[in-house]
Amino acid sequence: MGPPTLVVENRGSSDALNGNHCASHLRSSKSFASVTMEEGKSFDLLRVLCEGVIAGGTAGVVVESALYPIDTIKTRLQAARGGGKIVWKGLYSGLTGNLAGVLPASAIFIGVYEPMKQALLKTLPDNLSALAHFTAGAIGGAASSLVRVPTEVVKQRMQTGQFTSAPEAVRLIVSREGFKGLYAGYSSFLLRDLPFDAIQFCIYEQLRIGYRIAAKRELTDPENAVIGAFAGAFTGAITTPLDVIKTRLMIQGSENQYKGIFDCVQTVVREEGPSALLKGIGPRVLWIGIGGSIFFGVLERTKALLAKQRPKKSDPAGQKEN
Repeated sequence: MGPPTLVVENRGSSDALNGNHCASHLRSSKSFASVTMEEGKSFDLLRVLCEGVIAGGTAGVVVESALYPIDTIKTRLQAARGGGKIVWKGLYSGLTGNLAGVLPASAIFIGVYEPMKQALLKTLPDNLSALAHFTAGAIGGAASSLVRVPTEVVKQRMQTGQFTSAPEAVRLIVSREGFKGLYAGYSSFLLRDLPFDAIQFCIYEQLRIGYRIAAKRELTDPENAVIGAFAGAFTGAITTPLDVIKTRLMIQGSENQYKGIFDCVQTVVREEGPSALLKGIGPRVLWIGIGGSIFFGVLERTKALLAKQRPKKSDPAGQKEN
């Protein structure tokens, strides 16, 4: 993804969500970050952001810590040229610095994605809900890239053995390449992550909608995890060529071996063959697939725990917020 990203559940926004079987209480309420919002009432943005940051940060840290070695192997496979050998030591290099970027990136993403999704779902016809999810995912990814790109640059430089610590990496990158060095490969990152976020979120949300229509009930945590794993693995596979190009541009440093995205593609294909654009696809699919399963499982459980701690309020009709 890059790394697995924060997906927020949208419940019962329209009849299209669960067809003619939609219950009246679902039709009369909307959900914002798993917080039920009654028709015509504003949501508590601060509470939504805080709960989203806690849930997303917790899930992100668990996934990164558990699966970081797979990501490191993927990066080294993509960085190796020709018959270059893969180094198997230091598979956790750069983990600490990367974890420092998970929380703010998740906060920015949830702060942009969910309001944008809700606004689009209210504006667009019910049969275009996929477009709302796709567009909101891309916009959320673009906003969070301001944090995710420097984090990714530092992480991948450390994964390939260029630096031994995150502070050292930041200091030397800035001194050698200027501040823009922290945003090396930014355009290629957007080229990879905007489609990734948009496609993954769209697949995840649409599969959940379809599953809920078929099952005529809310999904369990394991079911959310399976859907998240499929969405992540599928999206990770089809965006692998973009990930390879992003990796090559981010780790080239001040050498500037590639002049840009298209030059990088041409050079890689010319020197290593078209198959080089699929380097690391195995570890990438494995990492994102398992990561999606863990992420959504932890995310939904954390959100449920936070919801239990939330004070319940009664509406004028005597119904309690759930």
